[in-house]
Amino acid sequence: MASALEQFVNSVRQLSAQGQMTQLCELINKSGELLAKNLSHLDTVLGALDVQEHSLGVLAVLFVKFSMPSVPDFETLFSQVQLFISTCNGEHIRYATDTFAGLCHQLTNALVERKQEGELPEGLGDRPLLRRELSARAQDPARGCPRPQLRRCRLPQPLRGIGVLRQAIDKMQMNTNQLTSVHADLCQLCLLAKCFKPALPYLDVDMMDICKENGAYDARHFLCYYYYGGMLYTGLKDFERALYFYEQAIATPAMAVSHIMLESYKKYILVSLILLGKVQQLPKYTSQIVGRFIKPLSNAYHELAQVYSTNNPSELRNLVTKHSETFTRDNNMGLVKQCLSSLYKKNIQRLTKSGR
Repeated sequence: MASALEQFVNSVRQLSAQGQMTQLCELINKSGELLAKNLSHLDTVLGALDVQEHSLGVLAVLFVKFSMPSVPDFETLFSQVQLFISTCNGEHIRYATDTFAGLCHQLTNALVERKQEGELPEGLGDRPLLRRELSARAQDPARGCPRPQLRRCRLPQPLRGIGVLRQAIDKMQMNTNQLTSVHADLCQLCLLAKCFKPALPYLDVDMMDICKENGAYDARHFLCYYYYGGMLYTGLKDFERALYFYEQAIATPAMAVSHIMLESYKKYILVSLILLGKVQQLPKYTSQIVGRFIKPLSNAYHELAQVYSTNNPSELRNLVTKHSETFTRDNNMGLVKQCLSSLYKKNIQRLTKSGR
């Protein structure tokens, strides 16, 4: 190992032992270039550091490894990150929440982008059993793979990161009501894996605080948390909670149009119709850009709401046909069909009441 790397390892050990976390953060922030120039030696550096005692040093190395344009051995790096997040010292990493969150973002992006085979225990071929088992493992990261023979089969990459990100959030949070940028990553993986329930403990709480992550927290993470969360609740047909989440994404103070806000607004209209039979009015504090820019970009949805209010299913079907390309492109055709079904139910209930 090069002398500069040896000095890095010794400094990490010394500062960690002395509890000088602020100075240690300064060291790892300055050492990125050094570590990047010595990629071939980074596994040796990891071997010289203890995950519990030298969490910040290990974090710096893993962050640099994941920052490279290409990862030569993804499976090894995934295992290293998984082990680190599960065993690192939570008190230490809270001094570098920006880097820790950055590592989680890198992991999420890699899992979303990669198409790779995974291993599953023999006997998990049928879909219901597969879904139950994988959901249980995602919710309980401590569960290891059973010993039966393994066979090769397709495993959605996003599913592999769910348990890891749950642990990461627990390490970062000062309390369960604190929102981190990793919450959005978790929700994204749950959506892509079609495994919704592991995210619920992080959605079924009212967020009272935001982890600033040393100034690295971006409003985009806030919007994504509420947008993805709304989609998860929509998938679970908890429309009341979904409506609240979409509302939070739309009503967030903003100076410019956001694609996430626009897509949230479209789903807000549809879920409102399914749940309430009308479009719920947005809070008064909602930014003016919603009325000025977002509403004109959602004309098909406003037309749908207008026709829905006439209680005429045939007209609504005609409008759905007219704008089918728009609804399909927006991935909202499923919700649109639920709107049509809800109108039938609404009319039946109305006729039943009038006949009494």
